[in-house]
Amino acid sequence: MRKWPGRMTGEVLRHVAQRPATVNYPAQRAEMPSAYRGKIVFHAAKCVGCKLCQKDCPAGALVINKVGEKRFEAIFQFDRCIYCAQCVDSCNKDAMESTREFELATLDRSTLRVHYHAPPPPPPVVALPTPPPVGAASAGLEAPAGSTTPARETP
Repeated sequence: MRKWPGRMTGEVLRHVAQRPATVNYPAQRAEMPSAYRGKIVFHAAKCVGCKLCQKDCPAGALVINKVGEKRFEAIFQFDRCIYCAQCVDSCNKDAMESTREFELATLDRSTLRVHYHAPPPPPPVVALPTPPPVGAASAGLEAPAGSTTPARETP
């Protein structure tokens, strides 16, 4: 077999005129497609605590905890997560979404453990006294029992 020194010249010249197949990544930000499965975000206000996402996670990277009446928090371990988005697909209430964020590399492993806290509890409901019916004073009616308005005399 005989080697020719200019055998690759044609291939090299063909690729010189073409666009590069790679991008200059650190200088130019890469735009991910809309269906990209990146970092998972948890919306605690939508969660109902069924834990389907926790059961479906093949890597065991997700824990849902109940912190109050209809209040749940999530703990994600992104160092375990394989970014399959199975938890997002199994959530019936859309409490999780997959973002396009992909730059998750870090030197500190503890930053890959993300705790999504439950929303604060709603304020307690204070019962306000009911006002007397409209026209009760002019009709000479007494206020109902348990009312905070003083009783009026009937003529």
